[in-house]
Amino acid sequence: MDDRYFSPTSAPREIARRLYQTIADLPLICPHGHVNPRLFADESYAWGTPVDLLIIPDHYVFRMLHSQGITLEQLGIPRKDGGAVETDHRKIWQTVCDHWYLFRGTPTGIWIGSELRDVFGIDEKMSGGSAQAIYDTIDEKLRQPDFSPRRLFERFNIEALATTDAATDPLDQHRAIRESGWPGRVIPTFRPDAVVNLDTEGWRTSMDRLSEVSGVAVGSYRALIHALEGRRAFFKSMGATATDHAALTAYTERLSDHEAEAIFTRALKNQASEEDARRFTGHLLIEMARMSSEDGLVMQLHIGSLRNHNAAVFAAFGRDMGADIPIAGEFTRSLKPLLDAFGAHPDLTIILFTLDETTYSRELAPLAGHYPALKVGPPWWFFDSLYGMRRYFEAVMETAGLYNTAGFNDDTRAFPSIPARHDLWRRASADWLAELVTRGVIDEEDASSMALDMAYRLAKQAYRL
Repeated sequence: MDDRYFSPTSAPREIARRLYQTIADLPLICPHGHVNPRLFADESYAWGTPVDLLIIPDHYVFRMLHSQGITLEQLGIPRKDGGAVETDHRKIWQTVCDHWYLFRGTPTGIWIGSELRDVFGIDEKMSGGSAQAIYDTIDEKLRQPDFSPRRLFERFNIEALATTDAATDPLDQHRAIRESGWPGRVIPTFRPDAVVNLDTEGWRTSMDRLSEVSGVAVGSYRALIHALEGRRAFFKSMGATATDHAALTAYTERLSDHEAEAIFTRALKNQASEEDARRFTGHLLIEMARMSSEDGLVMQLHIGSLRNHNAAVFAAFGRDMGADIPIAGEFTRSLKPLLDAFGAHPDLTIILFTLDETTYSRELAPLAGHYPALKVGPPWWFFDSLYGMRRYFEAVMETAGLYNTAGFNDDTRAFPSIPARHDLWRRASADWLAELVTRGVIDEEDASSMALDMAYRLAKQAYRL
C-alpha cells in the first residue's frame, strides 16, 4: 500500500497508514452527484470513445484547457447551434494529452491518474508521446462487458448513488433501473431550481412542464406549492432521500401569501424584476425547509456560484461549461428567517455547501455548531482537493465538531472518477487524524472511529441512506 498524500514525517505517516487500511475498502456512499441514470437503465449501455467518457462530459478538464486558449470546439464540445466542432476523437485526445502538463498538481490530475491506474490498469503518464497507446487501451477496455456501467458500479463497491434530477423529470430512467431487476441502488434527488428560481433561463417553459407532469395547472402561487409537494412525494416514492437547491446567495425571506402571489403573477407575465427573483427564491427556500420538515427529505443548499460568467461561452454552448465563478458569501443574517422557523425542527436536516471558504470558520461552523437542523457539507467544487480538504478540516472541525458535518460526497458527472475522489478524501482524512494523534489531541482508538465516520457513516446517516 502506497503512502500517497500522507505526511512526509514518519510518526504521523505510520498512523495515517494504519487508519487508512481500516477504511480503504469500505463501500462508497455517493449521496450527491450528477451521474446520468441512463448509464444504469440499459444493461447494454455503450460508453463510446475515451473522449466521450473522460473529456466531453467533464468541465474540470476542458475548463483548464480553455484557460490556455484551446477552444471548446477543438475539444468536440457540442455547440447549441449545431455548428462545426472537432469530430476526430483521436485528434481531440492527442490535443488533451499534449497539454496534460497543465494538470500537474491539480485535483483533475490526481483523479485522472488514479482512474488510469486503478480502473484501466494503465501505469504510463498521459503525455503527447503516450496519447495514442493510452487511447487504444481505454478504447479496448470500454468494449468489454466488465467495463459496463453496472459492472463498474459493482466493482467500485458503491452501496448507494444519488443522481440529481429536475423537479419536472418523469424519472423514467430510474423506473427502468428498478424494473430491470439489477440490485444496484441508484436513487433520484429532487432539484427544483428551474421552477423556483424565476431568473433561470427557460423558466416559463419549465413551469409549463411542471403543470404537465404534476397534473396541476400551475397558474398561481398556491398551485405551484401544491405541484411541488406532489412532485416531492413522487420522488420519495422512487427512492429519493434528499433535495438539492442552488442559489447565488443564502438569502431567505418569509413572504406573505399575497406578496408571493403578486411576484408569481408578474413572473407568469414576464414582468418579474431581479429583486422579485431574489425575494421569491428566498421565500421558496423557507417553503422547501417546511416541506422537508414534513416529508423527511434532506435539504441540500449549494451557495455561491455565479453561473455562466462567460456570456460568449454560455451563448454558444449553454450551461455547465466551466464558466461558473465563486462569489463572496454570507449566511448568518441571510439564513436567520429560515432558521427562526425551522432551525431546531427535529425532523429537518439541512446540509450547507459554500464556494466561499472564508465562511467556514466565521459562519458555517458556528451555525452548525448551534442549530440542530444544520450540518456543514464537505468542500465543494473548486475545493474538493487535497489542500481544500485540509483547509476544511482545520476551519470547521474545532467549532462545529466532526458530527455536525456530513461526511463526503463526490459531486461528479464523471462516473469513473468516483473511486478516486473517495480515496483522496479517505487518505486526506487519515492524514489529518494522524496529526491529531501525534499532537495528543485524540488517541488512535478515537481516530479509528472518526476515520470510519468520515469515510462512511456520516454520509449514510446525514442523507438517511
